[in-house]
Amino acid sequence: MTASPSAGPATLYWIEAGEERHALWRSESGGQPPRRVVVADDTMSADSAYRLANEGTGLLWRGDFQNARQLLQALTRRMDKKKPDVKGRAGKKTAAAGKTVAKRADPLEDFPHAFHMHRQARAQRARVLNMILLPFEAGHVLPLRRAPDVREACEQAHGPATQPYVASLRELLGLIGAWQWREQGVPVPALGGARIHPWYGVYSPVRGEYLDLVAQAPLPADHGLAYDIGTGTGVIAALLARRGVARVVATDQDARALACARENLARLGCGDRVQVEQADLFPAGRAPLVVCNPPWVPAKPSAPVEYAVYDPDSRMLRGFLDGLAAHLTPGGEGWLIVSDLAEHLRLRSRETLLEWIAHAGLEVAGRLDARPSHGKVRDTEDALHAARSREVTSLWRLRAR
Repeated sequence: MTASPSAGPATLYWIEAGEERHALWRSESGGQPPRRVVVADDTMSADSAYRLANEGTGLLWRGDFQNARQLLQALTRRMDKKKPDVKGRAGKKTAAAGKTVAKRADPLEDFPHAFHMHRQARAQRARVLNMILLPFEAGHVLPLRRAPDVREACEQAHGPATQPYVASLRELLGLIGAWQWREQGVPVPALGGARIHPWYGVYSPVRGEYLDLVAQAPLPADHGLAYDIGTGTGVIAALLARRGVARVVATDQDARALACARENLARLGCGDRVQVEQADLFPAGRAPLVVCNPPWVPAKPSAPVEYAVYDPDSRMLRGFLDGLAAHLTPGGEGWLIVSDLAEHLRLRSRETLLEWIAHAGLEVAGRLDARPSHGKVRDTEDALHAARSREVTSLWRLRAR
């Protein structure tokens, strides 16, 4: 059956016991409901489920919850066995001619293609694995055998549920993982080990090198006020307040991020020094310090939750640069925190970044660099390892010319 073509929340349709049924469709990733749905339970084999999922058929689960998790694991193993080679490595034989391709002078030359192939492969993998669907009753109740109580995890992400709906098992597991992160918090060494509690869909500060740069950069002589643009969890605003900035105005345009930041700042005892505002980039006025950590990769997000990672056409980066001079007090500094991963992926050049800085009437007063230490830097099986292994995160100190 097809999804409802009308505006508003999507609806999932299916046939069960000879009757047409329907329910609200929920997808935090922005995915559309499958056009065809079959009812599945513990009797369905992994091979049958894999074939149907590859065809784009949703499997509405009526069996045991733990068996559904095992089925998802089986589909994941099958997808991983089919993992395509998107590394763009030189020196491989072509399938058509059986000839060895000469090595390129620059092993990263093929990375724009490799990056887009990597994203396509990940999107296809997600589409298949999202085909195991779960029925929820009002109040986020799962009416399945051995199902956990997921009400709190779902309500934190979705809000109240006043009617039944259907969502993917894989997405539910993501909600549960995010809820656990929010409950436990993420320790931040730059905050003396204090924990930040990220909400679902708000970027978690798991990469500490950029926060170490914020902790090390010399504050302007006048540090009575700072702006934190795109605050997210509020971690940079908290760090600035703890470094002695008397007042911080933290902005974001996402309602979930704003609530997350307010909660974290209150928990850390910074709520009286940090004002959280909804704004597209800058608040009104000028400040001697303006800090921005935009998404680092100039690519189009494939889901709403990816806007913290991908900045289409570098819109946030360029918006920050273009508006910075007008929001700095005389002699003030803007701190741009950005990785050069996009440069290694050939998605944006260093020359382009410097041109944007100059065109915005800015000059570079200094730069602090750090090498990331996250797991993918060492993962040689990662499709983008050659680029990630060269990545450097920088804090650019910018001033108006």
